[in-house]
Amino acid sequence: MAKYKIAWLPGDGVGNDVMEAAKIVLDKINLDAEYIPGDIGWECWVNEGDAMPQRTIDLLNSVDACLFGAITSKPKDEAEKELTPALQGKGIQYFSPIVRLRQMFDLRTNMRPCKAYKGNPLNYKDDIDLVIFRENTEGMYAGVEFHPVPADVKEVLFKHNKKMKPFMEVPDDEFAMSTRLMTTKACKNITRDAFEYARKHGYKSVTIVEKPNVLRETGGLMIKAAREVAKDYPDIEMWETNVDAMVMWLVKNPQDYGVLVAENLFGDIISDLAAQLVGGLGFASSANLGGKLALFEPTHGSAPKYAGKYKVNPMAMLLTVKLMLDYLGEKEKAEILEASIAQVIEEGNVRTYDMGGTNTTLEVAEEVAAKVAEKMSVKA
Repeated sequence: MAKYKIAWLPGDGVGNDVMEAAKIVLDKINLDAEYIPGDIGWECWVNEGDAMPQRTIDLLNSVDACLFGAITSKPKDEAEKELTPALQGKGIQYFSPIVRLRQMFDLRTNMRPCKAYKGNPLNYKDDIDLVIFRENTEGMYAGVEFHPVPADVKEVLFKHNKKMKPFMEVPDDEFAMSTRLMTTKACKNITRDAFEYARKHGYKSVTIVEKPNVLRETGGLMIKAAREVAKDYPDIEMWETNVDAMVMWLVKNPQDYGVLVAENLFGDIISDLAAQLVGGLGFASSANLGGKLALFEPTHGSAPKYAGKYKVNPMAMLLTVKLMLDYLGEKEKAEILEASIAQVIEEGNVRTYDMGGTNTTLEVAEEVAAKVAEKMSVKA
């Protein structure tokens, strides 16, 4: 019996390509694991009306971790049009399976390292080492939205806040509403995770990214909760920065920052910016962590136009595998993999198109796997 059970969810688009690359490297690193395939993504939606069927949920309840590729996601109206004819007109609504997973399994912490590896021609600067902690279950991505907004909801909001007055007479089909839901518990959890990580890995500061001067209630709640948590970590500085200023400072002085914390939407934005500073989404790995499951995914999306062409950079996926190895406690294997990735980047002999090269996704993976094999033989 294998030591680990890993749910294997390629999804769709280039998710299949990069997961194939991951398997090449995992086979070389000799992780004692059983990889159990699962269904998720656009094909499931089109044919079943559910992008994450129950059989996949059952699988995820039985594994040690999940490795995930990418999924296609489209707006509500477009998604409904692509359903098989037998499912259309039945009121089935598309909801992002990755958001659903995060909420269902309480994957409250989304951790996104953004590190500049030596020799990467796409680095904005060479000494960047950022880690974004994004709250994964609340904020603007909580999924509580309305279009049209029910009359009784409008009336209740107007009763409690007269700033609703200009919207009361807006025609229903011209008025939509998304809510930003935040709790003290979630704000404290994500901040504590960030401080714990900073302490463990030697970062000197944690920066809270918010907008409390405008989003007074939700932003204020986040800042208040973070200040409470910070009292338990006197050895680490806590900085507070407005999100608009943060994106400016990340471009100007990214080396000044270490660990950053934000709610869902702001965390999404700043992590993509931070990824571009170190080469783009082809280098952007992430871990979704919580009490019931740990799910690991690159953040580049499904890029359908490249699906099956083996053109995209697999480094984000391979760095994601490294995060999974860390989580499983396979520290030596994680270090070997990261060192191998860094070596391939620095040597520059095998590169995908985004780095100015002509190699395929799988050729890059094979080069990393070869470095892994070399380093493991030395260890042996």
